Amino acid sequence: MPARPGRDTLVRFGLLVSLYLSQGLPYGFFTQALPVLLRQQGATLPEIGLANLLALPWMLKFVWAPLVDRRAHGRLGRRRGFILPIQLLTVGVLLALAWVDPAMGLGPVLAAVLVCNLLAATQDIATDALAVDLLGPEERGMGNGVQVAAYRVGMVLGGGALLVVFDALGWTRSFVAMACILAVATLPIAFWREPAHAAPPSSAGIDWSALGVWWSRTDTAAWLLLLFVYKLGDALAGAMVRPMMVDAGLGLADVGWILGTVGSGMGLVGAMLGGWGAGVLGRRRALLGFGLLQAASVAGYMYAAAHPTLGVFQVMAAAEHLFGGMATVALFTAMMDACRPERAATDYTLQACVVVAATGLGAVVSGFVAEPLGYMGHFALSAVVCLVGLGLVAIYTARDGGFTPRLEAAA
Repeated sequence: MPARPGRDTLVRFGLLVSLYLSQGLPYGFFTQALPVLLRQQGATLPEIGLANLLALPWMLKFVWAPLVDRRAHGRLGRRRGFILPIQLLTVGVLLALAWVDPAMGLGPVLAAVLVCNLLAATQDIATDALAVDLLGPEERGMGNGVQVAAYRVGMVLGGGALLVVFDALGWTRSFVAMACILAVATLPIAFWREPAHAAPPSSAGIDWSALGVWWSRTDTAAWLLLLFVYKLGDALAGAMVRPMMVDAGLGLADVGWILGTVGSGMGLVGAMLGGWGAGVLGRRRALLGFGLLQAASVAGYMYAAAHPTLGVFQVMAAAEHLFGGMATVALFTAMMDACRPERAATDYTLQACVVVAATGLGAVVSGFVAEPLGYMGHFALSAVVCLVGLGLVAIYTARDGGFTPRLEAAA
């Protein structure tokens, strides 16, 4: 599919920006703000790590991804028929959360986070498939850069920005503001008309064979192992950065500024650089080069653990988000290349679940690793895991010196 210049390109990319921003908004609260609030209320490092189990829907969404591929919704369209109702439901959950009193306990808050993750994970299945539908191969590098950048903008708003204004606005007005931003971000998909040819025959059943086909493809196990390890070290490190800042005496506004503004702002730059690099450098060199920078930035947190000052945290967070964003985009672009167009939701979601499972596992066990090793030992181990991921990329691509996921059907 050749690139389509002009207004059509702007419409397609603008639509994807609004959808990925919508996913990042509540997830930013979950990953950026919630750990800080938990630590301030006296939660232990293992408890903060275990809270990441609330992201379980993101790890399991491959189970219902085939349903999203097969189910049509009449006039709403194949992808839009899932995305639009879910967006509106998420707005409702955020408004309901605004009237929950956290002083009465965090149980209702954690339950609402779980519901938001379930809704966002299902929306992500349809949105990723829509991106595969809309983007040609030559557009995927920049398209994934836009995707990650928009997602990080959502995380800035839902995580860092929320922490900065939380004391001034209070609980209720903060969540009403999040709901209003998400409602505005829903307008592009509400007014967009999905092409009629995109809808398959409606079927209520799940085509489990769509998942089974993956295991008849060559190099599946090697490819999924690569996906699992590539971002594992970064996730292992990132989950303990916020508690480390709280332990160093930083307040909500400081943490929000460093991670949600400085860090995520550099993440935007990294996403766009990663999108450019994946196209210009090629998938293999982008994965190796950006992955090496990611490992170096994770190792840099060892210095922050030894010198926990505001300035050091700012520099280290900026570097980690910049290089982590570049590595993420390179990985997502390669994942999109491995998708079958007719099964884009299933194929991309299965790969994404492997990545989410790795990042979730890294976050869950992070507290148990950091408790005995200390912050410095924890970040050293995380950097080593990053290097293992680079080794897998090098091994996977050693046979041909290039990078094309060798996932064609086995003969």
